[in-house]
Amino acid sequence: MPKISRRGLEMPSSPIRKLAPLANEAKRQGVKVYHLNIGQPDLPTPQKALDALKNIDRKTLEYSPSEGFIGLRQKLVGYYSKFGINDIAPENIIVTAGGSEGILLTFLACMNPGDEMIMVEPGYANYISFAVTAGIVVKTVTSYIEDGFKLPPMEAFEEVITPKTRAILLCNPGNPTGAVYSPEDLQKIKELVLKYDLYLISDEVYREFVYTDEPYVSVMSLGIPENAILIDSVSKRYSECGIRIGMIVTKNRLVYDTVMKYCQARLSPPLLGQIVAEASIEGTEEYSRESYNEYKSRRDFFIKGLNSIPGVYSPMPHGAFYTVASLPVADAEDFCRWCLTDFRMDGETVMMAPAAGFYRNPDLGRNQVRLAYVLCKEDLQRSLMLIRGALKAYNHREV
Repeated sequence: MPKISRRGLEMPSSPIRKLAPLANEAKRQGVKVYHLNIGQPDLPTPQKALDALKNIDRKTLEYSPSEGFIGLRQKLVGYYSKFGINDIAPENIIVTAGGSEGILLTFLACMNPGDEMIMVEPGYANYISFAVTAGIVVKTVTSYIEDGFKLPPMEAFEEVITPKTRAILLCNPGNPTGAVYSPEDLQKIKELVLKYDLYLISDEVYREFVYTDEPYVSVMSLGIPENAILIDSVSKRYSECGIRIGMIVTKNRLVYDTVMKYCQARLSPPLLGQIVAEASIEGTEEYSRESYNEYKSRRDFFIKGLNSIPGVYSPMPHGAFYTVASLPVADAEDFCRWCLTDFRMDGETVMMAPAAGFYRNPDLGRNQVRLAYVLCKEDLQRSLMLIRGALKAYNHREV
């Protein structure tokens, strides 16, 4: 029998989706499953965007330019300027098949197999998958739930820098923690990047959802044009996860030209997705304000509810729509599985993402889960009741 590739064997399972077969089986049995495991917004996509999709008058659904349509990239320039990301031209933007492709192509363009990249843990689990695909070695610095997952000190970064280190990857605001890095944090990272001549790759897809009074600062505003690479996506801010439109923004011409080689090889980003994304950028300001207020209200409601459950602790996330919570269990993944296979309350259960999969260190996060507050308050309230009931039943079951 032919062997599977070493890269395939090293590829980790997604902590977000790995329990999906158990959830599907529960649904097949008639159980209602509340999905807190995945950041799939339940808010409607802007009507303006849906209308653009319905009213496509093309006779041929053609390839787009490999870098994406100029109209979309021009509108993105105006969008970024509203967030203090200035001096960006369409020629600095490459449209990708979601932020995921943007991350992978950036890795392939900027690092060789065997090179090292530093990221904060817990971090978005798919970063590891993209790194495995590109043959990159991931080194981590750890943030802790006890201090709200704030950015680790620069000494922690320097301890893992080696001659093979090529990049630091940030997610700001953060997935899975909801942490937001301050302007002072980013200045310290900037100094470190310049000291060691590194790329600074920043995933900023949640910039619309920052709940602090401090100004949002993008990596593109730090004055390091040769080092900074911005990863973006319309998926979360317009509830358009399925159209698969993301962006790479860079002023480094060599990085841009190298990424374009990969983009030309994959031909073009999604045509229909670009039409929807372009229609979403202008004239949706009220939609964005309402979305922000809704997620902030959900955050306040959900975190208060979590912390009212005996033994559960969640820090207050300052951005995005996720939190990592500790539970009074020894093995959160076993608990999450049990909720899907064994636990039922009035024909309902809850699905969560085990947080250990967001850590590189296998000893961390074992009693933690990542939760996405992307459901309406009524469903969040029911989810809280299910978590409370499940914990009580799990910790009192006979084993």
